[in-house]
Amino acid sequence: MPDLCRVRSVFMLLITSELLVLVLAIVQASDGWIDWNYFALLSLFVQWTTLTSAALICLLRQRLARMSVLRATLSIAAIVLLDVLAFSLFADNVLHPQPGITGWHAIAKKMLLALLIVLMVLRYFYLQHQWQQQREAEMQAHLAALQARIQPHFLFNSMNTIASLIASDPDQAEEAVLDLSELFRASLRTGDQLIPLSKELDLCQRYLAIEALRLGPRLKLEWHIAKGLEHQAIPPLTLQPLVENAVYHGIQPRPEGGVVRIEAETRGNFVYLLVQNPKPDCSGESAHNGNRMALSNIQARLQALFGESAVLKHSHQDDVYTVTLRLPKTSQKP
Repeated sequence: MPDLCRVRSVFMLLITSELLVLVLAIVQASDGWIDWNYFALLSLFVQWTTLTSAALICLLRQRLARMSVLRATLSIAAIVLLDVLAFSLFADNVLHPQPGITGWHAIAKKMLLALLIVLMVLRYFYLQHQWQQQREAEMQAHLAALQARIQPHFLFNSMNTIASLIASDPDQAEEAVLDLSELFRASLRTGDQLIPLSKELDLCQRYLAIEALRLGPRLKLEWHIAKGLEHQAIPPLTLQPLVENAVYHGIQPRPEGGVVRIEAETRGNFVYLLVQNPKPDCSGESAHNGNRMALSNIQARLQALFGESAVLKHSHQDDVYTVTLRLPKTSQKP
């Protein structure tokens, strides 16, 4: 069931019911396009019924949630039918009788129509719920696929770098092993849908520390992180793959290296994250496809978690490639 305790859900229900009333008034009209008297009276009746039914379902929401699908459906249908009956009797006894609106025959017709509408609406909500569950399952599959994706070339390069440091600088080799183990730990942690931005930035720093051992002065970094964003909610492994793409596609192929720029700032009710690197060489089709796959994966997860308020964009300007993330400003406790 939708949350009928929320104003938006009730508003959408009212709009839908009003459109139905409009259709019935058009069908009822014998002269002209619409029977306005019928529309006004039926609209008043339907809005009363809709609002009171929504209020009752809202009050009983927790109890209904504990029922089976069949029992919840029967309970909601009974609530709406009793509501329709009560308002129909009220209209019969208080309002002036109108042809086609009052009388036991008309009440029975309205109750039958209400039952059919309730069953169709509940079926729609049930299918929507099934679709949302399927979407969440696909999102979890995307997350698992992304988290399992530690590039073999990165792993081999890291192990070779660590092996070369064991004899010359064992302390730095140990630090690199700890950074690599943290990356693996993050790839295996699939239970968190959202984490604080500080954790994601820490993961990026560990990854870049390992790559800095291999690339040396070729890898230059610029960090511009606004204060107060430590607890900003972000899906795990969202920023780190973008930084990894920036190094793999923008820095590694260039003998002179380049600068990877990472920014985070607040604008209004949104937080903007930016990753910049020298324009990658798009001559390699596999590298281009891999970059595009990572971006589409991240975008799918953002849409599943935040909806249309989250945006991922990438652009080329001069010799700079930029990926920008826009997230709604929300907090996530560690």
